[in-house]
Amino acid sequence: MNPFYNAVQHRMRALWRFLLQALFYLIIPQLVGIVFGLIAFAWMAISGTLPVESMLSPQAMTDALMSFGGGIFFLVNGLGVTLAAVAGFWIAGRWIDRRKFSDFGFHFSKQWWRDMGFGLLLGAGLMLMIFLIEYLAGWVRIEGYLVNRSTVSFAGAILISLIGFLFVGIYEEMISRGYMLRNLAEGFNWKALGARGGLWIGYVLSSSVFGLLHAGNPNATLVSTLSLVLAGFFLGLGFVLTGELAIPIGLHITWNFFQGNVFGFPVSGTTTSGTFIGIQQGGPELLTGGAFGPEAGLIGIFALLVGAGLTCWYVKVTRGAIKLRYDLAVYTRPTDKQVVIEPDAAKLVQAESTTSSLE
Repeated sequence: MNPFYNAVQHRMRALWRFLLQALFYLIIPQLVGIVFGLIAFAWMAISGTLPVESMLSPQAMTDALMSFGGGIFFLVNGLGVTLAAVAGFWIAGRWIDRRKFSDFGFHFSKQWWRDMGFGLLLGAGLMLMIFLIEYLAGWVRIEGYLVNRSTVSFAGAILISLIGFLFVGIYEEMISRGYMLRNLAEGFNWKALGARGGLWIGYVLSSSVFGLLHAGNPNATLVSTLSLVLAGFFLGLGFVLTGELAIPIGLHITWNFFQGNVFGFPVSGTTTSGTFIGIQQGGPELLTGGAFGPEAGLIGIFALLVGAGLTCWYVKVTRGAIKLRYDLAVYTRPTDKQVVIEPDAAKLVQAESTTSSLE
């Protein structure tokens, strides 16, 4: 047996596919951020606007970059990373994974866009719930409205953040769910585990990696990292139930935007340049998440559970049943549409998938 190449599937084995793509996504976003960061710092130094305190801590450095040009660094960096992610997906699909781009979760249809609309509403609604709970508990005090910490207009700061979070929602879901979860599920679709075991292992591992990737964020703690592992499960739920990235992308976008730019909370340890509501947050950090943001607190975890229940309800209404898409652990060659899995896994997919083995 060739340890590098799967002769049956005519492609590189799962471990090497995963490692190559992981290396790509670990290096490229960092390089993009470093390049744009150096340009931003050089520009601020030349123009005399570089804050001295920005060199004293990672948080101060992040705040300086996020506020550069009214948040233009956040926007340009997000665009660069998103373009790199899309290019990486196309390259991986064409030469490494041997699958169509749409098979990563982009089978566009009316239902796909309805799913994304649900995700957008869900993210906004959950963050509203978190804000109301903390406000009614007296842990949030409103200090102003239409707060602008940037050098551009308030509308400009909001637009920049909205577009930036759009990019973040797309590329993080493409990487964590569309590529990582699916390839891990296929890789662990062994005869002893089948499609069921492969999907669950891919779901658990991809959610864990998602949390660990945020461990280096400003104000991150062990609790915040573990909480983001749970957030990874929540974001991945829409994918494993529908086989599409519409719900995760929509949810990710509005969760971040409403968290930072509507209600003024920190977003995974960072502050935004403009917010509709300026707040002063107090209360027990265990409940509120403190300086990292609501997802690191018990109230945020409660919101994740509520959101998971609503996601299951939506899938039940739109699909008629709540069933995991075990076909995500199934590889189909795009040339002949022939499923390449063990017979027992094929039976499981046929019995338990809500759709055919491959759309």
